[in-house]
Order: sequence, then structure tokens, then C-alpha cells
Amino acid sequence: MAKPVIGFVGVGLMGHGMAKNIVEKGYALRIVGNRNRTPVEDLVGRGAVEAATPRDLAAACDIVLLCVTDSATVEKIVRGPDGLTAGARPGLIVVDCSTADPNSTLALEAELGRMGITFCDAPLSRTPKDAWEGTLDVMVGADDATFETIEPVLATFAGRIVRVGAVGNGHKIKLLNNFVAMTYAAVYSEAFTLAKKIGIEPQALDSVLRGGRMDCGFYQTFTKYLLDRDVNAHRFTIRNAHKDLRYVSGLATASGVANWIGAAARNYYATAEATGHGDDNVPQLSDVIAGLNGTRLG
Repeated sequence: MAKPVIGFVGVGLMGHGMAKNIVEKGYALRIVGNRNRTPVEDLVGRGAVEAATPRDLAAACDIVLLCVTDSATVEKIVRGPDGLTAGARPGLIVVDCSTADPNSTLALEAELGRMGITFCDAPLSRTPKDAWEGTLDVMVGADDATFETIEPVLATFAGRIVRVGAVGNGHKIKLLNNFVAMTYAAVYSEAFTLAKKIGIEPQALDSVLRGGRMDCGFYQTFTKYLLDRDVNAHRFTIRNAHKDLRYVSGLATASGVANWIGAAARNYYATAEATGHGDDNVPQLSDVIAGLNGTRLG
């Protein structure tokens, strides 16, 4: 049986590595380029074909993956005059790997379903390095038949694929995952700032935390910046973290759930973005919090 033709929109930090793995593992791949031509040219050099618009992509593909910034961008790609729905035929599967608002996801599923198009969610965890190496975690919201169809494609760039139920559940769980991670980043930043203010150097606190019960992969990438000043240790921007925590707040509000810790963390990211640090990576939040408290960690 012939492999499906795959389309990809969003060949940025995460998407470049994902698309690289798809084409290198034997799938015909079509991509929509963006202003950064470097990943586009790299992928074309590996055998991908560039399409002019999402409309053209949809007309030529069986499965289209999206890996973009937010739900507003997803909706534009799907619904725009040259969007996916303008060129799609019944039977197309659209897989949203972005971190998105679940309410938007469910609306798109219903809207596209009336056109005979399947929309499902498969957001990601881990880093661009994992995307390049094909070891991402993917959490999938899809029905049985759709999951069976898309799983081999996801496996080209994923080390772990977890099906989490119906459409929308992937994005809900991804937001919960990011809520935990981004809140930890704020906690780490406060803890190291407080340590510095009371005369304890960051390396001393790290010597207790590292290797203990509070150690984890996220802590290690976070402190690779905080201690070693590796700005690329965790390439996820404060702007995107703030966006995700706003989505979490929306979920909590809609569900009538108190979200005090989320609100506190969200305000740290809001402060960082408002003071010009939106394009910094998440571990650099530690510099912002230290500065607010009149000290420096680096």
C-alpha cells in the first residue's frame, strides 16, 4: 500500500526537525515556506516540494500537519482565502501539532467535519533538538481510525506517542503539561533569587537539588542556562509560555476552577514580556525575577 502524501505548515524551530524526519523516512512531503528560507531550502534539498499556499498543499496531500504559534494562526491557515479548506477534498486529515486553545480545536473539528475533512490534535513535548533527533513526545486526540492512519507518520519524529482520547484532549493535556513546566520555571527562578539574596550562591542550591527527588529533565535544561549561561539550552520563548498560561487561565475560568498558582506564574511571564523579554527563552525568566529583586544570578 502506497504511503500517504504529507503536507507540513510551520517549518520553524520544531517543525524543521519534524519535517526532516518525515521526508527522510520515506514519505513524499510538501511544505509551505515562511520568511526564514533556511529550513525551507534544507528540506527541499532533502526531497521535499514547496507549495505556494496552504490551499495548494491541501489539494496535493492526504495528511497535513500544522506546527505554528497559536490558534489564531491555525484558524488563518485553515480558513483563509488560500487556506486548507479552499483546496481540500473530502478525506483529508489535518493534524494540529501546535499548542492551541482547545475551544478553537473543537470548533475546527466540527466545521471541517461537515466538509468531510478530519481535524485532530497531536501537540508536542520536548525540544527542537528532540524534533531533529526524532524523539519528541506526542499526545494525540483522535478517533480510532484516524489514530491508526496518522500514527506511522507521527512515529517518524516521535519517541513516545500517547493517545489521550477524543479530539481536543491532546491540546487540553498539553496545556496542563505546560502549566506544570512553566510554573516550575517560575518557582526555580524565585528559589534561586531568594538563595542569592540570603547569601547562598546558585551553585550551592543546585548541588542539593541536582540528583535529588526534585531533579528532572526540565530542571537540567533550565539550570544549563541559569548556571552555565547556555541561552539555547531550552528554546521556548517567554512570549509563547505567556500565551500558553493565558490558554490555561481560559480553561480554568470556563470550568469554574480556581487557578491561583497559574495566575501568579502567568503574571511573571506577563511582566517579563511587557518589559521587553518576550523573545527571550523561558530559563531567562530567572534574570527578570532576579532583577525585580535587585540581584543577578549570572
